[in-house]
Amino acid sequence: MASISILRAGPQTTIQDWPGRIRYWHVGVPPSGPMDDLSFRLANIAVGNAEGAPGLECTLMGPQLQFDTDTIVAVTGAPVTLTVSGQAVPQWVPITLKAGEILDIGAVGFVGMRVYVAVAGGIDAELYLESRSTFTLGKFGGKDGRALADGDTLATAATAPSGVARRILGDEKPALTNNWHLAVTVGPHSAPEFFTPEDIDDLYNTPYEVHFNSDRTGVRLVGPQPRWARTDGGEAGLHPSNIHDTAYSVGALDFTGDTPILLGPDGPSLGGFVCPVTVTTAERWKLGQLKPGDTVQFVPVRAAEVASVASFGEDRRAGFSTVISAGTDLDNGVLGGSMTADGTTTVTYRRSGDDNILVEYGDMSLDLALRARVHALAERIDAERPPGLITLTPGIRSLQIKVDPTVMRQSTLLDWLTECEAQLPSASELVVPSRTVHLPLSWDDPATREAIERYMLGVRSDAPWCPWNIEFIRRMNGLDSVDDVHRIVYDAEYLVLGLGDVYLGAPVAVPLDPRHRLITTKYNPARTWTPENAVGIGGAYMCIYGMEGPGGYQFVGRTTQVWNHRHPLRAAGFEPEHPWLLRFFDKISWYPVSADELLDLRADMAAGRGTVEISDGTFSLAEHQRFLDDNAGAITADRSAMEAARAIERQRWSDGGEFATKTGKVA
Repeated sequence: MASISILRAGPQTTIQDWPGRIRYWHVGVPPSGPMDDLSFRLANIAVGNAEGAPGLECTLMGPQLQFDTDTIVAVTGAPVTLTVSGQAVPQWVPITLKAGEILDIGAVGFVGMRVYVAVAGGIDAELYLESRSTFTLGKFGGKDGRALADGDTLATAATAPSGVARRILGDEKPALTNNWHLAVTVGPHSAPEFFTPEDIDDLYNTPYEVHFNSDRTGVRLVGPQPRWARTDGGEAGLHPSNIHDTAYSVGALDFTGDTPILLGPDGPSLGGFVCPVTVTTAERWKLGQLKPGDTVQFVPVRAAEVASVASFGEDRRAGFSTVISAGTDLDNGVLGGSMTADGTTTVTYRRSGDDNILVEYGDMSLDLALRARVHALAERIDAERPPGLITLTPGIRSLQIKVDPTVMRQSTLLDWLTECEAQLPSASELVVPSRTVHLPLSWDDPATREAIERYMLGVRSDAPWCPWNIEFIRRMNGLDSVDDVHRIVYDAEYLVLGLGDVYLGAPVAVPLDPRHRLITTKYNPARTWTPENAVGIGGAYMCIYGMEGPGGYQFVGRTTQVWNHRHPLRAAGFEPEHPWLLRFFDKISWYPVSADELLDLRADMAAGRGTVEISDGTFSLAEHQRFLDDNAGAITADRSAMEAARAIERQRWSDGGEFATKTGKVA
């Protein structure tokens, strides 16, 4: 085992492994791992390691490393100046270092963004949720959950390399450029349902520019504003980009309002925005090398003809800067459709890259019966778990099934899902475990006010939801005063339908009583900063933010932690097996606390003290339906009044130019 001294860390150097933390998407844990997985894996091959062995990812500039024993290293990725004790050495080859020698990796030049360093045997790091990859936003993995710092010391793993060190061949090396072609498959949400055909033409025929505000969570692009096929998102929000929360894919082009973002390996697993195309698995390495100012041209390809992520060399065609395409799939991302076995509900199968299928039930509406159907399908799939299945991620009315496309082809998965659906019984009598979780809520918390101020100063000052989100919620729902917003939020009981919106066990939940369903729209553009455990409403849904990061829900306050950062150490209310607090179908109810009281409660939770009141119970879909039937008149009256208020607000937006299509490119 060798010791590695970090003499200079560089601006952002982290430990990553491949494929990363891939089995926790359903609770909002991103895979992390190398953003350019191809260069990373080739670096490991060069030193004789297994492709996924832990190594270093270096952004913009590499580190200066000193080794205390003889070892072999390789440096790949973006071109850099590379020296060993002052002598120039090449990239893409195994480099033998003597004990005490210093490897110095310089700054990235005109092309590329990230450099990768592999060390024979791999780098030792603590295993967290089945991976050693660093997720800096979540503060776990790698070196104490953070980027390396000057003066750190690392160690190589005790295991010997599994192969023979070798030079990386010319046709294996990825071609880096400033004008990128990205192979994409159409779907999950394309034209003509969500975008116009002209929007998709623009998407394929317009070079997009990489925005400076890009990172591992996503690459923001500058391009033409969509015309949109819909006027709004209905119960999901006023903007036509809004949909009921659904699972995302890494590499999806996510329109957060009018802003296009390519979702990266540290991106969110669940959200309420449409994605018209998805970068293929074999092309996602390019996201890690996109540099601000570069251009991106999307090239549609047929899903059945994409290259395998497992391949290298000529089969991968990574050594060519262009993408050869025989055309796109002509299905607009819809692989097929059917009816449930009882004939009551439509089933739509959508392509979400070449490694996912998104199954949607019913119309684009909020209906707990659809979520029950999602649960039934997930239970059926999980009981069999065919080879190649990786994760099942439920949304509001959808289930995303992620597979290893080298094991199970998408066409095979589609056939199997169709068979599963035909065998499912009716979900109308669903009864599931449903705990009631009582959480504190600091109303209109100072941290949320700070986030709004930052948004107004750095992103957008004239948004309809500024300067006070709670007043905007009042206006959107036709309430007499903000006190009514307060009353409704505290009176409501929220059913957890999804986890991971946004990140780390963050619940997306809906009031069981439709009269408590305050409907808002999401920020456009999104916030760049949201305080950890802020509570917001977007569309008809409530979210608790699992960590600091971007966001778009309208704030109402802040609560205590829903993720145990002490894991595997115990914390009050958390089960010892995993670090997330909540389960699907839990019910959340709020009790009021002051901002100062919340700070004390948060400190107790962080230290492993305190309590969370949790009581066991069940949720019965049939009982819920009887409640809706018994209160149908009052529910209809309340919802009609709220819908009328939203129509007024929407007209106000229209008159103010909020929906006007801007000329030129937008970011």
